[in-house]
Order: sequence, then C-alpha cells, then structure tokens
Amino acid sequence: MKYLITIVGPTAIGKTALSIALAKHFKCEILSCDSRQFFSEMTIGTAVPNQEELASATHHFIQNKSIFENYTVGDYEKEALQKIDELYETNDFIILIGGSGLYVDAILRGFDEFPEIDPDVRFQVNSNYEKLGIEYLQEQLQRLDPEYYQKITEENPQTLQNPQRMMRFVEVCIGAQKPYSSFLNQKKNHRDFTPILIGLDADREIIYSRINQRVDIMINEGLLEEVKTLYPNKELNALQTVGYRELFTYFDGEFTLPFAIEEIKKNTRRFAKRQLTWFKRNENTKWFDYAANRKEIINYIENFLK
Repeated sequence: MKYLITIVGPTAIGKTALSIALAKHFKCEILSCDSRQFFSEMTIGTAVPNQEELASATHHFIQNKSIFENYTVGDYEKEALQKIDELYETNDFIILIGGSGLYVDAILRGFDEFPEIDPDVRFQVNSNYEKLGIEYLQEQLQRLDPEYYQKITEENPQTLQNPQRMMRFVEVCIGAQKPYSSFLNQKKNHRDFTPILIGLDADREIIYSRINQRVDIMINEGLLEEVKTLYPNKELNALQTVGYRELFTYFDGEFTLPFAIEEIKKNTRRFAKRQLTWFKRNENTKWFDYAANRKEIINYIENFLK
C-alpha cells in the first residue's frame, strides 16, 4: 500500500515545519503543491522554504519553473503524478504539502478533462476582454452556461471578478460549443495511493497575527527589492498574486508604501479565509491545532496505517 500524507491549511500556519518533521519520521520526500512557489523568480513573497529547510528533506516542485512559462494545473497534475510514481518505487510514503486547493484536488481526485481549444478562439476572447472588460466575460458565461454562472454566483462570487478563470470558462464554451459545466465531475483518473489528509488550523486571531508577522518579515528580508526586479513583467499571470500586485501598485505611484503593506496583510488574511473554506469541504481531513504536538499527529497517521 502506498500513502500520500497530505498537509493542508491556511498560509503561515506552519505546514512547512510539519512536513519536514513528518518527512524525517517516515524517511520520505516532499512534493510542494503551492502554485506560488513553483516559480524561480519569486522567493521572498511566496515564503519558499529556506536553505536549511530545503536541506532537511528532499523537496520537489519548488522554484522549478519560470514566470515566463505558461504552467497550468493540468501540467502540474501530469508532472506531479509522474514524480509520485517514481518515488513510490523506493518508498511507501510521500508528503504532499500546499495551500493551493485546486492543485491539491488535482492530485488527490484528478482534474477534469477539457477539449483542446482553438488558439484563435482564445485570442478572440482575450481581445474582447481587453476591449470590453470583465462585464463581457460575465455576460458571455451567463448566456452560454447559465447553470454554471448561477453556481458561481451562489458559491464563489469572487470568481466572477477573476479574468483568467472567466476567460477559461468562456473560451471552453465557445471552442467546444458546449457548456463549461458539462465537462465537470467526469469520472476521475484512478489513483494508486491512499491519501492521509492532515489539516492545520488555529483561532482566527492567531492566524491573522501570524500572517501580519510574516508580511513584516518579508518586507525586512527584501520583498520590496524582489518585486522591483519583477516590475517590468508585472502583467504576467504568475505575478498576479498577493504580495506582488500591491507593491506593483505602489511602484505605479497609486499606493504609499505603508498602505501597500497593509493591503498585502489584508488580502493575505482574505486568502487564508478562502483556503480554509476550500479545505474544510473535505470531510476526510483530520484537523489539528497548529501548535499540536508532532507526536499526536504521527500517532494519528500510524493508527490510520493499522
């Protein structure tokens, strides 16, 4: 039997430290499932494990891509499953760690299969968005897939303001001439491992305090300088993320630096709330307090194995 020990939870909760402790105990390797940590040009703002942490256990999918590459969740699923198969040849355990719910789900359950979309369709949808704005995408999705539009409106309304996600929905509807929702919840690929899901949580005040402290540390470690080097490429998809967007706006002259830093903290807190909402949908996750004794978590896993 092969096991994928999966650690989830909000940002800044302590997932990295726990993953290293479990990797040492089970003598296995770690796969990152954090979509912000894939890119080599982004270090401080994505809280990539430091050199000591990386040396403590073998990590995969940490800064292995460039921001100039078009890297999707489907690409990650394919590459990560190949690496998982390779690692299982010599070990029955792998640690999967990450705060990106969509990427975790892609590994555990499989990613929905979508048809190839004509590049001309993609170009046309993108051009219309640039000319007409997010309202164009919203109107198109409501017309082409009213069922899915209603679902998003009720369950995840912030998605309606996400141009990348919305362009994807619309281009699939147009390119496949079928509703986007018709491709969802298909039969998923078989997985040759048993997941053991571990969640870390804390009182909201503690989570928010840890996030605020982490942002301050990032600023002190040179986040401003890191973002400044990336500023010429600020339109790239990989850089449309918390901690970078706010400082790009500062460099644009629209924010003061203190206000930009407070915006990073606020938006990271909101992100953490969304992470918890996503991960708590899975009833198979065993939740622990962030300060729980490591032995308690290891005992749970070992009892699961029995």
